[in-house]
This record gives sequence, C-alpha cells and structure tokens, in this order.
Amino acid sequence: MQPETYQNLLAHGAAVNLSTRSKWKLSGEDRVRYLNGQVTHDVRRADECHAIYACVTNVKGRIMGDVMIHARQEALWLDAEPDLRDALGMRLEKYIVADDVELTDVTDEWQLWHIMGPKAGEGLQSLRFGIPGVDVWLPAGEGFGPTLPILSLEEVERLRIIHQVPRWPNELGGETFPPEAGLEERAMDFSKGCYIGQEILSRIKTTGKMPRKLQSWQTEREICVGTSLHDAHGNEIGVVTSAARHPLSGKLIVLGFIKCGCGPAMEFAS
Repeated sequence: MQPETYQNLLAHGAAVNLSTRSKWKLSGEDRVRYLNGQVTHDVRRADECHAIYACVTNVKGRIMGDVMIHARQEALWLDAEPDLRDALGMRLEKYIVADDVELTDVTDEWQLWHIMGPKAGEGLQSLRFGIPGVDVWLPAGEGFGPTLPILSLEEVERLRIIHQVPRWPNELGGETFPPEAGLEERAMDFSKGCYIGQEILSRIKTTGKMPRKLQSWQTEREICVGTSLHDAHGNEIGVVTSAARHPLSGKLIVLGFIKCGCGPAMEFAS
C-alpha cells in the first residue's frame, strides 16, 4: 500500500471485494436462540443496520473460528475466512438437533463487498480492518461498481495489521482464547447466557489469568512471521504472528503473542 493510497483511504474511503469469504444463511424460528448458544457475542445485537463480530469456541473456550453476523428480517447471514468453510460449517451443523433452524452454505451464491471510511454511509455497519465500514451483499453475477478506489486483499491485509486487528489463522486459532487476542470488547458478551466454552471464558474474565496476550509494537528491524521473541535474559517468551510496514512511517508494525507476566520482547531469533 502506497502512502497516498492510505491517506486517501482515511480521507475518502475505499472498497474491497471479500467474495472469497465463506458465507452461510441461518433461517428458522429458533435461529437467534440457537446461534446465541454457539458464539461469544449476543446475536440479539445484530440488526439490519449493524453487524456484530463473534468467535465460535470449543468446550475449552478456544477459538474454532470467527464470524461476522448480519441480521435480516427472515434470516441471519454469516461470513468467515475462506478456509473455514468446511470446518466451521460442520461445527455449526453439529449442534442443530431439535431446533427450528436451517444452515445453508451460500458461499457461491452471494458476493460480499466492504466499503470503509467516511464515505461508507448507512448500511450493514461493521468494523473489519480497524476502520468503520459497511458490508454489501449481492447475488453472484450481479454487477457492482463502487465509485471509491478498490483495494486488493494484500492491501487490506496490511491495513488490518497496522490497525492491530487479529485474524484467523495468524492470531486466532485452536490454541487461542478470545481474551488473549484482545477480543473481550469487540467479540464477547458476558451477560447474554450460556454458550459452548462460556464457563472457561467466564473464569478467565473473573480471575484475569491468561497464558499469553497479543501485543503490538513498532521496530526498524525486518522481522518475519514465526520469529521467536526473547526477553533481555534470552528466555523465549513469544512469537511473531503478523508484520507489515506502515505506509507513512515506514516502521514495521509487529503483532505477536507474549507470555503474561513477561516484560517487553528485547531480542528476536529465527
């Protein structure tokens, strides 16, 4: 992403085609109650103008996937990372027993665009890359010509890193609790009732104890994803999960998990 592209985005906005993401339609009278038992956020907060973000966790409270949830009058619409299509679809299907719910994979039937920045206007509001925006769902094959510049997926990946937004599978995965990734405010509701993994996550909320925590910092050095992080004594305390150069400062923005109770990372080793 060039400096002028980033500045123009902040001043005027931009669009990105997210149609490769996995997508599902959840219909039926029990859809809200059912999904509330599967995700970390309160599904009742989603409406026709506001999407919500949530994690799907296992019984141990660790992340199996993350989703954006949109509400329309007749159904809930979910989207997630492309490589979660099979695994997350099966995970959600697994717990549909006697519920009046039908989960339909609509990945290939719908396209998804995201318009972000001050020009976004009203619509399915969501926060995907650290900048407010709106989601536009359109039937596959229907034309869509945004008047704003269109960013590539590589450019928005850089955008989410410099805005410190965790992503599957870099920061979010089967070994991660949502609070470790800093998702308590954005993706969790502790008063909505029970869901799979809720007991463990409520205990973390109460005790404040986590194995590690996602942190962000800037450096002039060139550091690769997967690089081990060490403290001043040479002890390994974490790992780099994402890194990208800031288009304006030129500094490397690094995301990584560091063990709780440790000081800042002082050294890096491949």
